[in-house]
Amino acid sequence: MHIGITGTGSYLPKLVIENNHFEEKEFLNADGSPFEHNNAIIIKKFKAITGISERRYAANNLNTSDIASFAAKKAIANAKINKEEIDYIIVAHNFGDVSHGENQGDMLPSLASRVKHNLGINNPKCVAYDVLFGCPGWIEGVIQANAFIKSGIAKKCLVIGAETLSRIVDPYDRDSMIFADGAGASIIEATTDKGQILSHASATYANEEAYFLFYGTSFKNIPDQSTKYIKMLGRKIYEFAVTQVPQAMHDCLEQSGIDITAIKKIFIHQANEKMDEAIIKRFYELYNMEMPKNIMPMNIEKLGNSSVATIPTLLDMVRHGKIHNQEIKKDDVIMFASVGAGMNVNAIVYKV
Repeated sequence: MHIGITGTGSYLPKLVIENNHFEEKEFLNADGSPFEHNNAIIIKKFKAITGISERRYAANNLNTSDIASFAAKKAIANAKINKEEIDYIIVAHNFGDVSHGENQGDMLPSLASRVKHNLGINNPKCVAYDVLFGCPGWIEGVIQANAFIKSGIAKKCLVIGAETLSRIVDPYDRDSMIFADGAGASIIEATTDKGQILSHASATYANEEAYFLFYGTSFKNIPDQSTKYIKMLGRKIYEFAVTQVPQAMHDCLEQSGIDITAIKKIFIHQANEKMDEAIIKRFYELYNMEMPKNIMPMNIEKLGNSSVATIPTLLDMVRHGKIHNQEIKKDDVIMFASVGAGMNVNAIVYKV
């Protein structure tokens, strides 16, 4: 018996926000002081570093659990399974349902319970719960689903990564340009011929690293402000990621017994184009190799960083031929890898 991904689905919000949307914004430093450069220069540098030219925002009437449900329906249909046979629904997110115009996250009930409700699943033995693991949440959900199936307590699991980060960004923080909304879903099940999870690795670094991403107040000096937003220490995250993620990938690959030359594609969390390239280059340097051309599918240019949704969305797009010059075939060996708040890192070696 193998444990593999038998179906995928994604939801990309229809509202496209191009970089020029931010030209009239008032961007400030962390201390509230203005930047010395105008927004045109800030945006140009941002594009050069992150690779992002546009991103998607969810419609005002939709929430994270809604778009998670849309992606889930597509994954269930793609896997051709009966929704009542799903044993676990695992939803990875970070902020719950954040209604448009608000900043407070709503996680009661859990997003997984809301998704189960939206899907109309009646089976009470279909257990639904959430995973809070930063951007690597979808991968960690897949790892948990793999463990459930391997232990014999489940046969089919629905794992979703969904987020509406656009609703918890500080409009005065230039990092707000990075974040986006989206949802990706996958069916993980026991199979004989539809893929196989070969190995996985996870780690949490929670000393100094624990607060590289955090909830903080606006850069705009507003008296008595209590509203908080997603904040990050960009340089520290970069230095952490390019060191720890390649090592996690190395450990995972060694555990699998697969030679590095067999890897056809690496699906890495779409966080920052330059950082992702540096991670993959350092991974190959651990084997005294250069990074192969076309090894890393990317969709960050058009979709931005949607946290837990980036990898399952990217996987679904490649599986369905929606990324130019990128494809995966049966028996290809691929990798998933991510890094995010916690600070957490993880990786999976997977045979298609």
